Order: sequence, then C-alpha cells, then structure tokens
Amino acid sequence: MLTEQDRKAMFAIFADHCPQPRSELLVTTPFELLVAVMLSAQSTDKAVNDATGPLFKVADSPEKMLTLGEDGIKPYIRKLGLFNSKARHLATSSAILVHEHAGKVPETREALEHLPGVGRKTANVILNTAFDWPVIAVDTHVFRVSNRTGLAPGKTPRQVEEKLYQMVPEQFLKHAHHWLILHGRYICRARKPLCETCLIRHLCCHMRSQA
Repeated sequence: MLTEQDRKAMFAIFADHCPQPRSELLVTTPFELLVAVMLSAQSTDKAVNDATGPLFKVADSPEKMLTLGEDGIKPYIRKLGLFNSKARHLATSSAILVHEHAGKVPETREALEHLPGVGRKTANVILNTAFDWPVIAVDTHVFRVSNRTGLAPGKTPRQVEEKLYQMVPEQFLKHAHHWLILHGRYICRARKPLCETCLIRHLCCHMRSQA
C-alpha cells in the first residue's frame, strides 16, 4: 500500500497534468448526465455519445423522454448493449422524475438509487459530476488502478470505494474519480498498461514489485 507521502505525490501529479478533469460523456444538464451514465453500462463513452446526440435532440428532459416512451427510445439506443432494459429503465425513471421530483434529478443518493437502472456507482457519478459531491464511483478502471498501484486495494468495488475515502487526500477528493478513470482508461490499461509513459510509475507498487 502507498504511503501518505506517495498518495499526496500521486494526486499532485494528476492535478498538475489535468487540473480540471471532465467526463468524456457529452452532456449539458444533470438529466442528460443521468441518461448517459445509465446507458454506459457495457458500452463505451463514444458509443453512448453517438446514441445520445440524436436522442437529446428530441428528448433532453424527463418530460420529453416520458412522452417518447420505451418503444420510442429504443431506435436511438439500439446499437448499445442491453438496449431493451435500458430503454425500459429510462422510461420508468423519467416517469418517477416527473411525478415525484418535479422533473428534476434528485441530489440525494437514496432518491437516485430508487430510480430503475441506477446503482451506487451511477449515483456516485451523478452526485460528483452534477452536484460536486466529494464521492468516488468505482468502475472497472478505478478498481484496477486502486489495486494495481497499491492506492486502495480491495476485493470488491465497495471495499475499494471505502478505502479510497481514507487514502485520497481531502483536497483531491472532488476530482479523484475522474483522474483515476482517465488514468485507467488511457495509461493503466487492463491488458497492456503503458508503464513506460506513466507519470506515476515511480510511485506504483506494481512497478516497484517488478524492479
């Protein structure tokens, strides 16, 4: 596991390299973010953006999505994995937003997780990206980077998440989610990590074990 000095150095490097990290999903509102993240399961951000571009032109609010309906949603997301269940979740969630939240995306974890298709990871993405909560969504990239580097080892996403709250210096919590995802997506990749170009390779427990 990394020392406190190593952890501070790691996130200082991330912050210096990318001071204002952003999601690669092309969205402009909390509702669009919710839709995009719900669609991202087993799909790439590029594929989601390709689908939501046309979709948001006709349904960029819960009211419009509800009017479009499950069958109307499907043609826009047909190229995404699990599109049938995703269309059903979008239609049902839109109805809940309209009837229970005045058409607004709620700002609590409990209310978000009450929406069909929204689990803890998706709720954390919404809370962090849309509402600036200092929370971390543990996807496959964050899970891999946390374990491989020695930042926050754990056997389950929840274990890793809880450990990250202990290990990430407080001043870096707000952006930690995005830094770790981007690092895992482009550098600390699953099959062929680009260790030779990694900015934090001197801090990584994996690299130290190979030395």
